[in-house]
Amino acid sequence: MLVKTMKGFISVLALVLAATTANATPSGNALSKNNTANKAQLSQLEAVYEALIKEKPARNFANRQPAILKASFSPNASASNKSKTFSKRLHVTATAYTSHVDQTDSTPNIAAWGDRLYPGMKSIAVSRDLLYVYGLKHGQKVRIKGLDGEYAVLDKMNKRWKKKIDIYMGMDKRKAFQWGRRKVEILWN
Repeated sequence: MLVKTMKGFISVLALVLAATTANATPSGNALSKNNTANKAQLSQLEAVYEALIKEKPARNFANRQPAILKASFSPNASASNKSKTFSKRLHVTATAYTSHVDQTDSTPNIAAWGDRLYPGMKSIAVSRDLLYVYGLKHGQKVRIKGLDGEYAVLDKMNKRWKKKIDIYMGMDKRKAFQWGRRKVEILWN
């Protein structure tokens, strides 16, 4: 999708550039009002284009994340999270899960709200009481005390669970089993 967007953007950029050069005065000493407006639009489009290029998806599978999550999960985000204050805290049981059919369902990379899960993402599944009683929401950023960074709420657990989270461990079953079951404190706003 990003490639199509970039191709479309390049087409628009070429049209604007052609219009800009067509409106230039023959002497090149003065610009018309229309040409000045076109140049301003061109500089705005170039800025958007540069932003799109920087968001080009990495080939490394572990780094592929939805664009909405990239800013909050950058490697430097953990340093800024430590100074952040949170208004809500709760002690929950934390387990771990992976993208294997035996731990999820027939579509192990698709979360309950339709989000695609990739190894390396900082994501959690939450029990439904955390959504309906305690006010967590889809996409909400949650801090887990003792772990670096923030985790996005991208999945729901079965109705039978209460005050529980499942931390997404990608495809690493060994890491998930090593995590086991722990009591942790989660923090959010």
